[in-house]
Amino acid sequence: MAFQLHPRLQQDCIILGNLPLCKVLMIKEDIGPWLILVPRITDLKEIHHMTETQQIQFIQESSAVAQLLEDNFAPDKINIGALGNLVPQLHIHHIARFTTDCAWPGPVWGNTKGIVREQLSQTKLVEHLKEKLRFIANFK
Repeated sequence: MAFQLHPRLQQDCIILGNLPLCKVLMIKEDIGPWLILVPRITDLKEIHHMTETQQIQFIQESSAVAQLLEDNFAPDKINIGALGNLVPQLHIHHIARFTTDCAWPGPVWGNTKGIVREQLSQTKLVEHLKEKLRFIANFK
């Protein structure tokens, strides 16, 4: 069976492209730049279910995405987390947080207003992120 993105991720996100291991997504919700990495491995639920080589590749990709957020948006904090309570497919959130965002200082889960970015703002952010992601090795 080929890799398929969970329907909830398809609904809530915009696909930005692929790194060697992970599909890169952006949450549509209007809170900071919020990226998600989804390892393109069928039926994967947990990081420790990956091979050691895949785990190393994932950490490299995660670190590169966190660095991209830090360098380009100067957030007050970068939150990285994997919950999977609603979406069992392994996906790791990378969220640029600001003291001015609607959920600060709490977690984003359950503390945002669920407002989706307006189209022009979303399009500009997507293009900006795709341009910056091209500097990460083997982004397609």
